[in-house]
Amino acid sequence: MNFELLSDWFGALPPFLRAYWMIAIAASVVFLVQMTLTLLGLGDTDAGGDVGGFDADGADMSGADGDTMDTGGAIQLFTIRNTVNFLLGIGWGGVCLSSVIENRILLAVAAILCGCVMVGAFIIMYRELMKLERHGSYRIDESVGQVCEVYLRIPAARSGSGKVQVSFQGSVQELPAQTEGEAIPSGTKVRVTQVIDRSILIVEKL
Repeated sequence: MNFELLSDWFGALPPFLRAYWMIAIAASVVFLVQMTLTLLGLGDTDAGGDVGGFDADGADMSGADGDTMDTGGAIQLFTIRNTVNFLLGIGWGGVCLSSVIENRILLAVAAILCGCVMVGAFIIMYRELMKLERHGSYRIDESVGQVCEVYLRIPAARSGSGKVQVSFQGSVQELPAQTEGEAIPSGTKVRVTQVIDRSILIVEKL
């Protein structure tokens, strides 16, 4: 690559177009770094614990170490990631539309709209990704009050653990369970009354 020719070409651009190019290049570099870190599992969150514009609550999904993308669902527009997406849309929008829109004010408005569209597109994308994540995850606390079936016999008076089959959003999970009453044989319908240690269900016979 001839950097002298590139420098001459860049220097010959109108000042406003150079600004769009600089925004586009800088935002693209940061965007690629963010995406690379995310793929490596090192950059999933912004400051404040949000994931792609969503505020992550860090809640345990299964009673163990719940490192998932499930969130509280609150949309946050002003995040580092969305700022980069906004600048990415402005930069490349200004560059691509400069040959079509001659008026600089209209070009600026169009570039800002491109930035807004970019932010909206990424928010929608992350929302869909989180929906996919939630389909494969569950909150154990949501089992309280549910009626389920004993899979492995549960000993009496919390002297040991059996297993029950609980449905979470159509997905059936086998979880350890105890009872404070008499022993409960397999196949018995029970109701979950509480969760202890974020991993063991306390159930009672119906």
